[in-house]
Amino acid sequence: MADTSAPDQQGSKKKEAGQKPHIKIILLLVVAGLVIAGVIYWFMHRYDVETDDAFTAGRTVSIVPHVSGYVTELLINDNQFVHAGDVLLRIDPRDWQAAVDKAQADVRKAEAAVTAFQLQVAIAEKNFPARLMEAQGDLGQAKAQLFKAQTDYNRQHSVMRAATSAQDIDYSKAGLDNAKAQVLIAEARVQAAEPVIQNIDNIRSQMTQQEADLASARANLVQAQLNLGWTVLRAPHDGWISQRNVEQGDYVAQGQSLVSVVEPEVWVVANYKETQIGDIRPGQKVDISVDAYPSHTLKGHVDSLQKGTGAVFSAFPPENATGNYVKIVQRVPVKIMIDSGENPDVPLALGLSVEPVIHTDTTPSSGQKVSSK
Repeated sequence: MADTSAPDQQGSKKKEAGQKPHIKIILLLVVAGLVIAGVIYWFMHRYDVETDDAFTAGRTVSIVPHVSGYVTELLINDNQFVHAGDVLLRIDPRDWQAAVDKAQADVRKAEAAVTAFQLQVAIAEKNFPARLMEAQGDLGQAKAQLFKAQTDYNRQHSVMRAATSAQDIDYSKAGLDNAKAQVLIAEARVQAAEPVIQNIDNIRSQMTQQEADLASARANLVQAQLNLGWTVLRAPHDGWISQRNVEQGDYVAQGQSLVSVVEPEVWVVANYKETQIGDIRPGQKVDISVDAYPSHTLKGHVDSLQKGTGAVFSAFPPENATGNYVKIVQRVPVKIMIDSGENPDVPLALGLSVEPVIHTDTTPSSGQKVSSK
């Protein structure tokens, strides 16, 4: 029986030999295509700077009470959106209302005291000069009586003994002594009444003290009214309620953090390596992908570069001047503002992981605000 396998094997070998050049050509074309694609990709993205060490950031406002007390009304819930001025909660105002009432009474009391001293000043401005004039008049009258008593005394001692009596002489002596004493008393009264201006200034100084007490009472009233107003806590900005740590009926203390309000504005903080920031400038365009929403792409621009690496502002900054030194590539926070692509149905929570790509070949567009912070 003849062997027919030999011709078949030879035919298959010839067929395979004919196919090898085609496979080589295909492989060369594939490699060439990959190289060309790599070159094109490099050429198109040679100015792109990207990092995966980036997160969304924003402003949070802590709501802290100025006064202590029990929460009588709680008007918010977790993750609720509030507008600026909305009432968040109320603290029992009765103690603070009582303080306002007392402060108002103190103000009225101080006002009455000031009014009384104003009247005293007006009276003093008339009384003290009048007392001086009265004392001076009494002194003149006393001196006149002294002159009369001195004349009587001299007359009794100048006549003959037969023309007078011992009793009249004694009376003249007593009258003269009494007149001298009255002059001394009148002079003392004049001396006491002479500091008219000083006496009036003394009353005025007391009125000034009362006016200071009135100002203090009014300041206490203002403080009491502020405390009463602070029993109502309102939202300082639009935003979402977060980290609510209070319930109705809780006793809250002054300075205690009760809730946070997260403002709607969100930006990105990207921590680029120090070897990547050489071409980064404020205003350059940025494409931002969000890990939480893979199909959602944001557009933004570089706002500013922090004037210091993250290590500088850490709780324990490195002390490179001590011990052995190991060089570590530092990272510089870059603030990126979001310009477009935000969707109300896709909320950007703070702290989400994102991947920004900065196009360093772009320049700020017209009207683009660039922060120097």
